[in-house]
Amino acid sequence: MESLYDVQQLLKQFGIYVYVGKRIYDIELMQIELKNLYEGRVIDRDTYLQGWRILRREHHIEESREGD
Repeated sequence: MESLYDVQQLLKQFGIYVYVGKRIYDIELMQIELKNLYEGRVIDRDTYLQGWRILRREHHIEESREGD
């Protein structure tokens, strides 16, 4: 996984579609869903951490955009 799109595709494999309407909220909800998949032992630790890093990076990007 390298991008937000890849994380979306991972979630989609489990029937999870995220669209709140504001990108930063979408990212936050994806973080919650990813954590739920990991805690439910549906995905492994490496996949979780890789997805979490991508989502954290994208969240920081969105925060900086909103700060302008």
